Amino acid sequence: MLYPKDMEEKGFSYRSRIVDSTLRRKLKGKGAVLIEGPKWCGKTTTAEQFARSILSVDDPATVDANRILSEIDPEKLLDGEQPRLLDEWQVAPKLWDAVRHHVDHHKGQGQFILTGSSVPADISETIHSGTGRFSWLVMRPMTLFESGDSTGDVSLASLFESGQVSGCSDLNIDRLAFLVCRGGWPESIDMDEDVALDQAFDYIDAVIRTDMSRVDGVGRDPQKVRMLLRSYARNQGSQISQAFLSAEISSDDRAGVSEETVSEYLKALRKLHVVEDMGAWNPNLRSKTAVRTSDTRYFVDPSLAAASLRIGPKDLINDLNTFGFFFEALVIRDLRVYAESLDGDVYHYRDNMNNECDAVIHLRDGRYALLEVKLGGSTLVNEGAEALKKVLRRIDTDRMGEPAFMAVVTGTDRYAYRRDDGVLVVPIGALKNRSRLSMRNDSRRPAPFGRDRSGHHCPIASLTCLTKSSLNPSNSPRPLMTHSTENPSEVRKDLSESSSSPAMSLLAWSPATIMNGTVATSRHFAWFIRRTVSSKDGNPSTVVTNTLPIPALQSFICSSQYVALA
Repeated sequence: MLYPKDMEEKGFSYRSRIVDSTLRRKLKGKGAVLIEGPKWCGKTTTAEQFARSILSVDDPATVDANRILSEIDPEKLLDGEQPRLLDEWQVAPKLWDAVRHHVDHHKGQGQFILTGSSVPADISETIHSGTGRFSWLVMRPMTLFESGDSTGDVSLASLFESGQVSGCSDLNIDRLAFLVCRGGWPESIDMDEDVALDQAFDYIDAVIRTDMSRVDGVGRDPQKVRMLLRSYARNQGSQISQAFLSAEISSDDRAGVSEETVSEYLKALRKLHVVEDMGAWNPNLRSKTAVRTSDTRYFVDPSLAAASLRIGPKDLINDLNTFGFFFEALVIRDLRVYAESLDGDVYHYRDNMNNECDAVIHLRDGRYALLEVKLGGSTLVNEGAEALKKVLRRIDTDRMGEPAFMAVVTGTDRYAYRRDDGVLVVPIGALKNRSRLSMRNDSRRPAPFGRDRSGHHCPIASLTCLTKSSLNPSNSPRPLMTHSTENPSEVRKDLSESSSSPAMSLLAWSPATIMNGTVATSRHFAWFIRRTVSSKDGNPSTVVTNTLPIPALQSFICSSQYVALA
C-alpha cells in the first residue's frame, strides 16, 4: 500500500482539487467525513492526501475477511493512524455504525475519511444516521481549471465581491468539443486524445453491463438501461418528466418501458452518481407569475452523455445546436464545483412566461448571480444578455436584492469583459472558483514560486525572474529589463545577455493584451504585457513591459529557469 509520503518519494504527482480545502475544513469540524461521488472522479486519490493510514475494504485479497471482521470485531478494521481512510466502505456497511461508535467514544475531529461510489445496497444494515458525527462531501469530475484547460484569469469569488472582470481563454471550438467528450476524469487528462476519448465509452459500458445490477442487487435489463441513457442524453438540459422518458423509450422498444421502471432505473443511476439533476430556483417575484419547479436533467459529466449517444467531437462540431446543449452541461458541471467551494448551490429558473435562466448561483449568505450559457458569437451573447435582463425584471429586488452580477458564460469567445449594459461575458476557459488557489504538484500549472518582502508566498505580483544561484536569500531578485520587441528570440537573447550564469531562456512566450485599460492574460505563460499605442505620426507601435501585475500569473519552474513572483 502506498501512502501519500511514499507516493511523493516514488515520483507520483497529485493534481490538486478544489475540494481539497473543503475536505481540510470538514476534517476540523467532524469526527468523520464521507466523500461521495461517481467512480473514477478521484475520491480515493484525494482522500489519500489527507489520510495517515488506509484500509481498502474492497481489496480482493481481503474483502471477505473485511466483511466478516466488520460483523464480529469492526474495531480491528478501524485500528490505524488517523485520519484513517476507509475506501469503498459500503462493501462492509457495518463499518458505518462502527465509525460512529468510535467517534462517540474517542473524542477528537478528523478521525476517519470514508469514500464510496454508491450508497450501501441495504441501508437497513446501518443503525445511526451519522448526524453530528459525520460531514458529507460531494466530489465530481475535474473542472477545466483543475485539468489545466482554463487559464483561471476570472475568479467566481471575485465576481461576487467586485463584479470586475478581465482575462482570456485559449479554447477554440475544436478543443472545446474534445473537452466535452473527454470529460473531467483525472486518469484521462494526460492520455493521448484518442485514448482519452475511449474512457467515457468504457465507463458507460460498465454502468450498463454490471453497475446497474450491482448497485442494489436488483437485476436490470442492459438494453433498457442503454435506451434510457440515450433518451436522457438527448434531453439533457431540459425539464422532461419520467412519463416523457418512458414514452420516448417505448417508441423505440416494442416491449415498452413503464414509467415505474424509468423511475426505478433513474434512482439507481443517481445512486451511482451517473446523473445529477438540478433543482429549480424559486425567488420572490414582482408578479404572481408561476415558477416551474421541475428539475433539469444532467449527467454528472457531459462525456457520459456523449458516450451514451456514441458520438465524438466531430459529431458535435457538425451539429452546433446539439453542441450547445452539451456545452451547457459542461458549464453546469464546472459551476457546481466552483459554487460549492464558495458555499453556494446552482439552480435553474423558468417561469410560465418562458423567461429562463440557465444557471442561478445562490450563496449561503444570500447573494446570487444570474448566468446564461452560450457557445459563443456576438448574436448568441446578445440573446443571452437580453434573456438575463428579462429574468431580472421579474425578480422582486426590493426583497431579493440586486444580483451580484449577471453573466453570459461562453465557450469560443476569447476575452472576458463587461458590456455597456453591465452584463459580463466570461469564457468558461478563463473561469475558476477563487482568486487565490494554489494548484500544487500540477504538471501543467505549477504552484507560484515566490515570496513577498515578509518572506510569505505571494501568488499575485509583478514578474521577476531569478537564476538558480539567485535563490539564496542573501541575493536580491533582479527584475527583467523592459523590452520593446514582439520577437521572442530577441527577448530570449536579451535575457541570456542580462542574466548571470546559468543563462535563462524563455521556454514559452505568450503575451497578454491590454483591453480598455485592464490586463487580460493569455494562457499560463503570460511573461510580458503587450500594448499597442499610436505614435505622433499615427502609426501603431508596440510596447512590451514586464512591470504590470498580472492577476492570474503562474510561475514556471524547470531545470534551467526559475520564475518568482516578488
